[in-house]
Amino acid sequence: MVVVTLQRNKCIGCNYCVELAPEQFQMSKKDGKTVLIHGQDKKGFFTLKSQNELIFEDCDKAAKACPVNIISVKSI
Repeated sequence: MVVVTLQRNKCIGCNYCVELAPEQFQMSKKDGKTVLIHGQDKKGFFTLKSQNELIFEDCDKAAKACPVNIISVKSI
Protein backbone atom coordinates (compact mmCIF):
# COMPACT_ATOMS: atom_id res chain seq x y z
CA MET A 1 0.00 0.00 0.00
CA VAL A 2 1.17 3.51 -0.83
CA VAL A 3 0.28 6.40 1.49
CA VAL A 4 0.60 9.94 0.11
CA THR A 5 0.09 12.95 2.39
CA LEU A 6 -0.20 16.59 1.33
CA GLN A 7 -0.16 19.59 3.69
CA ARG A 8 -2.17 21.75 1.30
CA ASN A 9 -2.31 25.02 3.27
CA LYS A 10 1.47 25.45 2.85
CA CYS A 11 1.38 24.92 -0.94
CA ILE A 12 2.97 27.72 -2.98
CA GLY A 13 1.51 26.57 -6.31
CA CYS A 14 4.79 25.77 -8.07
CA ASN A 15 3.13 22.93 -10.07
CA TYR A 16 6.07 20.46 -9.82
CA CYS A 17 3.88 17.75 -8.28
CA VAL A 18 1.35 18.02 -11.11
CA GLU A 19 4.10 17.77 -13.72
CA LEU A 20 5.68 14.72 -12.08
CA ALA A 21 2.55 12.87 -10.89
CA PRO A 22 -0.44 14.12 -12.89
CA GLU A 23 -2.51 11.05 -11.99
CA GLN A 24 -2.40 12.01 -8.28
CA PHE A 25 -2.16 15.81 -8.27
CA GLN A 26 -3.92 18.69 -10.00
CA MET A 27 -3.96 22.45 -9.54
CA SER A 28 -7.08 24.11 -8.12
CA LYS A 29 -8.58 26.80 -10.32
CA LYS A 30 -9.99 28.47 -7.17
CA ASP A 31 -6.78 29.20 -5.25
CA GLY A 32 -3.88 27.96 -7.42
CA LYS A 33 -2.79 25.33 -4.90
CA THR A 34 -2.38 21.63 -5.55
CA VAL A 35 -5.09 19.08 -4.87
CA LEU A 36 -4.38 15.44 -3.99
CA ILE A 37 -6.88 13.59 -6.15
CA HIS A 38 -9.13 11.36 -3.97
CA GLY A 39 -7.29 12.57 -0.85
CA GLN A 40 -9.18 12.61 2.45
CA ASP A 41 -8.91 15.85 4.44
CA LYS A 42 -8.08 15.67 8.13
CA LYS A 43 -7.21 19.04 9.69
CA GLY A 44 -5.47 20.37 6.58
CA PHE A 45 -3.60 17.15 5.81
CA PHE A 46 -4.90 15.35 2.73
CA THR A 47 -4.14 11.63 2.64
CA LEU A 48 -4.47 9.09 -0.15
CA LYS A 49 -4.12 5.38 0.58
CA SER A 50 -3.73 3.32 -2.58
CA GLN A 51 -3.17 -0.37 -3.24
CA ASN A 52 -1.55 0.60 -6.55
CA GLU A 53 2.21 0.36 -5.89
CA LEU A 54 2.88 1.85 -9.34
CA ILE A 55 2.07 5.36 -8.11
CA PHE A 56 4.93 5.31 -5.58
CA GLU A 57 7.70 6.31 -7.99
CA ASP A 58 5.92 9.34 -9.48
CA CYS A 59 4.65 10.53 -6.10
CA ASP A 60 8.12 10.11 -4.59
CA LYS A 61 9.61 12.24 -7.38
CA ALA A 62 6.93 14.89 -6.72
CA ALA A 63 7.71 14.86 -2.98
CA LYS A 64 11.43 15.29 -3.61
CA ALA A 65 10.84 18.12 -6.10
CA CYS A 66 8.51 20.06 -3.80
CA PRO A 67 10.38 23.21 -2.70
CA VAL A 68 8.36 23.55 0.53
CA ASN A 69 8.45 19.82 1.48
CA ILE A 70 4.71 19.41 2.03
CA ILE A 71 4.33 15.98 0.38
CA SER A 72 5.24 12.70 2.02
CA VAL A 73 5.09 9.27 0.42
CA LYS A 74 5.38 5.91 2.17
CA SER A 75 5.10 2.34 0.98
CA ILE A 76 3.77 0.12 3.75
